[in-house]
Amino acid sequence: MDVLSCILCLLLTWMLVIALQSIAKRLKPTSTKLPPGPRSFPVIGNLLGLGDKPHKALARLAKVHGPIMTLKLGQVTTIVISSDNMAKQVLQIHDLYFCNRTIPDALYAHQHHEFSMAWLPVSSAWRNLRKICNSHIFTSQKLDANQDLRRKKVQELLAYVQESCRAGRAVDIGQAAFSTSLNLISNTIFSIDLADPNSDIAREFKELVWGIMVEAGKPNLADFFPVLKKIDPQGRRSRMTVYFGKMLELFDHMIDQRLQLKEGQGYVKSKDMLDILLEVIAENRSEEIDRNNIKHLFVVSTFVVHYSSRLKLILLHPGLLSRHCGAQKMGVILDSGRVLEPII
Repeated sequence: MDVLSCILCLLLTWMLVIALQSIAKRLKPTSTKLPPGPRSFPVIGNLLGLGDKPHKALARLAKVHGPIMTLKLGQVTTIVISSDNMAKQVLQIHDLYFCNRTIPDALYAHQHHEFSMAWLPVSSAWRNLRKICNSHIFTSQKLDANQDLRRKKVQELLAYVQESCRAGRAVDIGQAAFSTSLNLISNTIFSIDLADPNSDIAREFKELVWGIMVEAGKPNLADFFPVLKKIDPQGRRSRMTVYFGKMLELFDHMIDQRLQLKEGQGYVKSKDMLDILLEVIAENRSEEIDRNNIKHLFVVSTFVVHYSSRLKLILLHPGLLSRHCGAQKMGVILDSGRVLEPII
C-alpha cells in the first residue's frame, strides 16, 4: 500500500509540474508565430478533442481554424494541414524543409530508424538508398511488370468472396483484404505467398505482420509525452522489439535460402525485389546498401499492408469509390468482374 501511495504521489507531482510549466508558457510572451488553433488544456493539450475518430474531428476543426492550424497533442506541438494547396506547399515546393519525419517511439526497436530509408533524415545514406530504389525497384518498367501480379491477387480475392457467397459463408472483409495485400507484397519481395495457411513460415509471418500493424496503429503515450519514452509505460516498444526481432530473423533465413539457391547450378532468376537488391550488393560491393538496409526495407514494405484497411472501407462502402472514381468504373467491376488497374 505504501508503494502504491508513493507512486500516486509521484504521478500527481509530475502532473502538477507539467501543468505549471504549461501555464507558464502561456503567460510568457514568445516570438514564435504559430498558426491559429483551438485552446488546449494543461498537460493533455487537445487530445480529448480528437475523440475516437480523429480524422473527422480534424475536419471539423479545420472549418473553424482554417487549412493550417496548431494542436497541442500532450506535450507535442503539432501543425495540421488540411487543404490541397497547403499540402502542395509542404510536399512539393518546400519538401526539403519538411521531409524529416517524427519517429514514433515504437519504431526505435532494433535501431529500425537508423537503417530504414523511411525514417532516415536527409543525408548521404538516405540519398544513396533512395537512388538505388528509384533506379532498380520503383522504375516504371518494374511497376508495369507487376501489373499482372496485382490483377491476379485481386482476382483471387474476388473469387474467394464469390465462392463464399455461393456457399453462404460469412466473409471477414478485413482478413480477406489483409491476406490479399500480404500475398501481393510477399510475391513482389520473395515470389511466394506468405498468407498461405498450409505453411508454417507463412503463418508465423502473418502473425508478425498483424502484431506490428496492431502496435503501430494504437496511440502511444510516449509519443505525446516524451518524458515517458525511457519507461515505455504501455510496453509498445518492447512488444515491437519482439516482433521486429522475429521478422528480421525470418528475413535472414529467406536471404540465406536465396543465396544458397543462387550458388547452385540451374538457378533461374526470379527478378523479385530480393534478387534485385542482392545483385546490387554484389555489383557495387560498397557501403551504399548492406544486408541490414535490405531487411529493414522489407520491414517497411510490410507496413504497406496497412492499406488493406482502405480496401476494406471501399468494399464495405462502395459509394466512396463511385464518388472518387466514377460510377461507370464501379459498374464495370460489379457487372463483368474485371479488375481495372487505376482502381487498384
